[in-house]
Amino acid sequence: MPPKQKFSKEEIVTAALEIVRKEGVDALTARRLGDELNSSSRPIFTVFRSMNELVHETVMAARALYNQYIARALTDEKPFKATGMAYIRFAMDEPKLFTLLFMKENQKAHDLSEVLKAIDENSNSILNEIKREYGLDDEKAHLIYQYLWIFTHGIATLSVTGVCSFEDEEIDKMLTDVFISILIRIKAGDI
Repeated sequence: MPPKQKFSKEEIVTAALEIVRKEGVDALTARRLGDELNSSSRPIFTVFRSMNELVHETVMAARALYNQYIARALTDEKPFKATGMAYIRFAMDEPKLFTLLFMKENQKAHDLSEVLKAIDENSNSILNEIKREYGLDDEKAHLIYQYLWIFTHGIATLSVTGVCSFEDEEIDKMLTDVFISILIRIKAGDI
């Protein structure tokens, strides 16, 4: 008969997420998780077959938290801008989780045209909002999304790494200025 589970899957993932949130993914070990749960590491393996499986579930929990930021932003009056602000806010609020999701080394580099789909399951929703809000076709909407994501990711990365700190008003103005510049060029056919 298998041993009785001392902790539920959700309890273990919640504890793992807290470790990653505070200390980063490299701190997530069976021993450290046992300490977080005031237990040995053994009960973890009555629920998970391996640490890789637990890390995967922890990444999924971090992604779910990020998706909440984006879901709220998509209900905003200006959803495209709000999603950019939410991306940066997530980076500022959860730097270790942002690093886990968006700053890890990839085994396979993505072409720029595919990177948004590859890293963010919300990309189609965001793209649809750009088309709806600004009356752009697929190609132009995708282009403006790429350019703004690169800029937004730069701000988020500068924040996470402590290179720069930004105020919300400053971010808002920078995103607006870059967006307007790109939109004008796209509508004029310059890009």
